[in-house]
Amino acid sequence: MFDRIISELGPWSWMILGFVLLVMELVAPGIFMLWIGIAALLIGVVSLLIWDAGFWSWQVQVLAFLALSLVSAYVGKRLVGGRHEETDQPLLNRRGAQMVGRTATLAEPIKDGRGRIKLGDTLWRVSGPDLPAGTQVRVTGAADTDLELTVEAV
Repeated sequence: MFDRIISELGPWSWMILGFVLLVMELVAPGIFMLWIGIAALLIGVVSLLIWDAGFWSWQVQVLAFLALSLVSAYVGKRLVGGRHEETDQPLLNRRGAQMVGRTATLAEPIKDGRGRIKLGDTLWRVSGPDLPAGTQVRVTGAADTDLELTVEAV
């Protein structure tokens, strides 16, 4: 079946696959389908040039496409993924980490290692030694995954 589709469409089958992958990249962006689509388009161009060559069977085309997909994905990752510039606000999207070092008063007592403090306009869950409400505490750490602060008495 696959052999029949390839032989009927000829080199245009790779062009169609390339354009389908590029449209998929537009629908679900992630910059991964782009590189595979480019590889399919390149195989289509090569197929246009050497379609009648005896060695250019669909198996060779698929192997060339897989190899070119890997190469283009690697090159694309190096081009796009390698940019990590320094910023003047490294904690901008890490709200919990911004709180480390600040002092606050316990809004709720810490019982069994859990309590709450109010910093700014937000009540934060905290963990630390059991302390009564109203105790001054200093934030010593932050777990970014669940927005919980670690505190100690001042």
